[in-house]
Amino acid sequence: MPAADEPLARVVLVGGASGSGKSRIAERSGLPILRLDDYYREGDDPSLPRLESGEVDWDHPDSWHRDRALDALEELARTGRTTAPVYDISRSATVGSHEVRLGGARRFVAEGVFVAEVVAEARRRGILSDALCVHRSRWVTMGLRFARDLREHRKSPGFLVKRGVILARREPAIVARLTDAGCRPVRVRTAARMLAADAA
Repeated sequence: MPAADEPLARVVLVGGASGSGKSRIAERSGLPILRLDDYYREGDDPSLPRLESGEVDWDHPDSWHRDRALDALEELARTGRTTAPVYDISRSATVGSHEVRLGGARRFVAEGVFVAEVVAEARRRGILSDALCVHRSRWVTMGLRFARDLREHRKSPGFLVKRGVILARREPAIVARLTDAGCRPVRVRTAARMLAADAA
């Protein structure tokens, strides 16, 4: 049993550009998962940041509830459970909720595009196990992201093309921001092996 001031579990944060493989790595890890992208703001929130075209910039940290995500991370780490929202990206809306439980695990995964925003605070709260930045060729990431977003009907094809080009240009800066925040850059397969070892 952990000491009274120790969390029941600590989180492995997995960040990277959209489409870099974060979700698949988390799903295959066998560890409990908290999806940070479920803490996006509602599409009609007037505080959402916007691109020059007037469309919402869903890749800006202000499109996301940082404090709610951090509180959920700590609640899960310290109590063994939390109730998380279910966010439908195609609707830009929260459509429900679900409970995430540790089930006795001493590590859990939290993945999302805004991991850089929570690394330092998770460390300060004593709940951080590790922080990873998964990356590969940005052009491979762009192609995989576009195929996924089309398949899941996340946004209109025109918006997805525009966003894909923007993200491909931003990707080196995204990776740099994550590493500056304290994430270790790793390739997709390396991250998958590390998480599988944690689960074992």
